[in-house]
Formats: sequence, structure tokens, C-alpha cells
Amino acid sequence: MGEVINSSIEGYKDLLKSFIETQDERSLYGVEMMSKSFLKNNILPEEIVDMHIQALEELYPELSQEVKHSMNFLLEAMISYGIKQQEIQSLKEKQFAIQSEISVAAKMQNTLLKTEIPQAKGIDIGAISVPAHQLNGDYYHFVKGKDDTIGLAIADVIGKGIPAALSMSMIKYAIDSYPEESMKPNVILENLNRVVERNVDPNMFITMIYAQYSPRDNKLRFSSAGHEPGFYYNAKENKFTELKTKGLALGVLGNVQYQEYMLEMKPGDMVIFLTDGVTETKDQGRFIETQEVLDPIKKYKDLSAQEMVEHVFKYFEQLQDFKRRDDFTLIILKKEV
Repeated sequence: MGEVINSSIEGYKDLLKSFIETQDERSLYGVEMMSKSFLKNNILPEEIVDMHIQALEELYPELSQEVKHSMNFLLEAMISYGIKQQEIQSLKEKQFAIQSEISVAAKMQNTLLKTEIPQAKGIDIGAISVPAHQLNGDYYHFVKGKDDTIGLAIADVIGKGIPAALSMSMIKYAIDSYPEESMKPNVILENLNRVVERNVDPNMFITMIYAQYSPRDNKLRFSSAGHEPGFYYNAKENKFTELKTKGLALGVLGNVQYQEYMLEMKPGDMVIFLTDGVTETKDQGRFIETQEVLDPIKKYKDLSAQEMVEHVFKYFEQLQDFKRRDDFTLIILKKEV
């Protein structure tokens, strides 16, 4: 590197002399070409300033002490600047490496947690889950039974990033490993709670609702582990009611029993499951009220379930000026008429 600087001093000195004497812009073009060589060889700012000082002293040895001192002051400033610049560059490289890892993790999460919306007689299902950042702390998963029953898990990890994504993967494959005959909602949550309590960091826990719809009797059975309450829409009465549930979040205690709830779905009825990214939407700095969550759902109730969730998401996205602060997950089960 020293050879590069030494070989550049004479050329730089000639350019400097030419510009001082003529102010010819062709000298500036020469400096621009030289700067590209400096960048290519990673020449530091203080080395360029030092080269300028040497050229200036050779051209004008009669320079006043004040000018010389000022140039030395500039040199010290550039040394400090160069050190900070290197620190910033190092941090940028580390940040880029972390972002690359997160990007890979996000792609793996999409692959590992991918689930298809099942088709079942008499029920229309719509689902949407949009992360606030690259990794999604929300999760949903469908399980289709032999007798056309539909199992649905919707969850939210208290804790974000790669650990949350790994926890979600563990939950999915734990659910898939259970035999169908034991897929009762409360039993599922009790089993998952033991898995989470034993394998997940104590500072991170998971809220979840597990529901199971049976087309044979049009009944929806569900249990909750501290998750955001859902809503039931009674088409005959044109009325929404909150699903009152109790249950401790997964991973808080080792042995927890969960209560199972049941409702019968009639033509036009809907059940809405969601995460707090929906209910804690902010409008001009304030959290929206429950009725404000339900109004857009009611507005689009005549659409298909998938069209509904997509329209409702767009509504909330616009409401927040396209600045999502939390992961958004919304699932609607709609009994066909």
C-alpha cells in the first residue's frame, strides 16, 4: 500500500500545482481518476491528507507555520475520522450478515410452516397472516381429518425473531405427530404445553387457540391457551359475540388442564380467530375499540371467507397508514348457506 502512495505523490503533486496555478478543471478530472485508484487499494483518508501535505511542502517550502499547523490538525482529524469509518464499516458488515441470516430463516420458516387451507363440506375458510418484519411471530396451521374434520391452530409467540420461528416449527411438528383419535382441542393444548414448558426458554411463551370443526354435526369445538378472544357471528340475529375462553399460555406451568368449548354453526354463521396484531391496531395513536375490529368484517360478510380476510387486512393496513407494528393474522370460518 505504501508503494501505491509513493508512486502517487508525484502525480498528485503535478495535479495540485496545475490546479493552483491555472484552476483548470482538467486537473480535477485527474484527481477523480486517482481517487478511483485510492478506493481500489483501500487508501485511508488520513493517508490522502498526508500525501497532500507532502506535495504542498515540496511545492511551496516557504509555507507559513500557521498553514503547516492547520494541515497537521486536518491530518489528526482525518485519522480519527478514518478510525470511526472503519468501525462503522465493520458494524455494517455484521449487520449485513445478521440480515442475511434472518432472510434465510424467514425462507425456512415459510417452507417449514407452510399449510394449505383445506376444503370441507359446508364450511368456507379464509386465512391471512402478514408479518410486521421478515420473521412472523404469528402462526396458523390446518389439519384435515379422515372424516373431513378440520383442525385449526392459531398462535402468537411472546418473543420474536429466530427463536420464535424455531418454536413455531416445533409446535407444528408436535401437532402433526399426534394420532388423529387424540386430536381433541383441550388434549392438544395440554400436550403442547408440556412440550413448550420443557423445551422453550422460560422467558418466551406461546398463546394459542386450537379448534376443530366437524361437518357431521356442524359443531366447532375449541380450547384456548391465553390467546386473544375470537368472535362468533350469529347470522340470524346479525350479531357478534366474543368467545369467552380461559386458559394459561403454553409454557408457563408444566401441568395445566384446558377447558373445551363448543358452539353449533348454522348457515351464514361465522367464527373469527385473530391475533393481537388485529385487535391492537392503532388509529392516529389510539387503540381501536372492539366494534371497530368487527365493523369491516361485518361490511364484507357477504364475500367469500378468503376475500373477507384480504379486504379486512387492506382496511387495517390503510388505517395504520401502511405501518404495521405487529404481525397480523386473521382466520374466518364461515358456514355456507
